[in-house]
Amino acid sequence: MALGRAIVREPSVFLFDEPLSNLDAKLRVQMRAEIKKLQHRLQVTTIYVTHDQVEAMTMGHRIALLDKGKLQQVGTPLDVYEKPQNVFVANFIGTPPMNFIRATVADGGAALAANGFKLPAPVTARGALGSRVGKAVMVGVRPENVLEASRPTRGATAKLELTVDLVETLGDEVVVHGSQGEDQIAFKMDPHNPPEFGGKVTALVEIDRLHLFDAETEQRIAD
Repeated sequence: MALGRAIVREPSVFLFDEPLSNLDAKLRVQMRAEIKKLQHRLQVTTIYVTHDQVEAMTMGHRIALLDKGKLQQVGTPLDVYEKPQNVFVANFIGTPPMNFIRATVADGGAALAANGFKLPAPVTARGALGSRVGKAVMVGVRPENVLEASRPTRGATAKLELTVDLVETLGDEVVVHGSQGEDQIAFKMDPHNPPEFGGKVTALVEIDRLHLFDAETEQRIAD
């Protein structure tokens, strides 16, 4: 009703403050689609406030992320997904959330040494890492860029041997939470052959899709 009254007045801007927060999951999906259709038809600038990153990603042309009242990043949904400017943005955008591994820059900037394993650094980031040898960085790895060994990968990869801590079945896939040393890695697998709790699983990390952040400032390292 409130939305209908606002449309009739033909405003220059719509201001929505979490309009779907009190709806159940199914109705939220339906209303999200209806609002997006209305926005496309009416062509009226809409400022939409939400704590739901799925709403932001699916409905927004541009997203502004705020943390404790401070603007962290502004960009298209794909911009903030592919190049998050800091750890807060990287952790907020994406489902399941990004994995983070604390590592030290090694081998002149060509490698990232974590606790118990080493990853090659992305080629595009090695120039920026050359001046950070011996310093701590946060390595961000999205679950969709960690693949079981039987799946096709893109570009250079590194192998991890993980101990399975948890398996979450979602129907068309399972989310596996594994560990190597002190580091935790979540990734997706085919649901028909899930690993056993406490077992071992081999996963491949797509190196060119790693995200690197300064361990102190939590800001993105240029790549």
